[in-house]
Amino acid sequence: MKTSRRQFLHLAAGGAALPAVSRMARAQAYPSRPVRVIVPFAAAGPNDIVARVIGQWLSEHLGHPFVIENRPGAASNLGTEIVVHSPPDGYTALIVSSPAAINATLYDKLSFNFIQDIAPVAGVVRVPNIVEVNPALAVNSVPELIAYAKTHPRSLSFASAGVGTVSHLAGELFKIRTGVDMVHVAYRGDGPAMTDLIGGQVQVGFATMTASIGHIRAGRLRPLAVTTLMRSQSLPDIATVNDFVPGYEASSWFGIAAPKATPAAIIDTLNREANAGLADPKIRARLDDMGGMVLAGSPADFGKLIADETEKWAKVIRAANIKAE
Repeated sequence: MKTSRRQFLHLAAGGAALPAVSRMARAQAYPSRPVRVIVPFAAAGPNDIVARVIGQWLSEHLGHPFVIENRPGAASNLGTEIVVHSPPDGYTALIVSSPAAINATLYDKLSFNFIQDIAPVAGVVRVPNIVEVNPALAVNSVPELIAYAKTHPRSLSFASAGVGTVSHLAGELFKIRTGVDMVHVAYRGDGPAMTDLIGGQVQVGFATMTASIGHIRAGRLRPLAVTTLMRSQSLPDIATVNDFVPGYEASSWFGIAAPKATPAAIIDTLNREANAGLADPKIRARLDDMGGMVLAGSPADFGKLIADETEKWAKVIRAANIKAE
């Protein structure tokens, strides 16, 4: 039976009920040995960057190594499965991101229930996607893109990093909210999608800031808007989709999670130190390089984000009838 959103939010905040003495004793004893941090994607990608930035801070400030272990596979499901089936003792953590919330609906058969089997620890960063076009397309704003797509139905193709990725669902959400009809073209990653968007084989993209910003600055792509509710500090002159399509939001977010039933005192310790790291200018600068916006807050705050995102993307997946490949 699936855990409800209300139950998940209750579990995320439930650690506060432990006796104060017990919480303090556990926190003082933790960690006493290295902590394994599972990154469910390959090295050098944004999940790996986030893990190494925050992992180094935690290692330095908690006195034991936080060892990064890349376990890619099945769109992050493999690494997530490892964590949810690990002992809930604080010595295995997960770098969790948007795909986990998407996969909860996209995949019919998983060996775990994402909402039920993980404990939110701390948000780290939210990274916008960018609505961008090949410069040969005669549109310069979101309203112009909508108008062009409506007068030329199915003449535009939008690229994504693959079926069920944030860039795919961002495009599908845009179609739903605006009533336009564009053809989705799935690639195996941001790199091939960017190559064909620059080459004109497809006309529109909803790629991540990380994948896009170099091409935008070089003039190879024309940005129309960022997909977060607020403008990005990395591209402050670029509007948001929300400016023209109220309430539209689609982004990639990253944080830390642990197996369900991890002691609240341990979660509190990790959350406190992660938030301290996010206040450090050097870490903020590293996250700014990704075009990111810091996601400091409590475990309950991060739990609410996860629940909201899982619910939002479930609606898009069902409305667009998206199936995992």
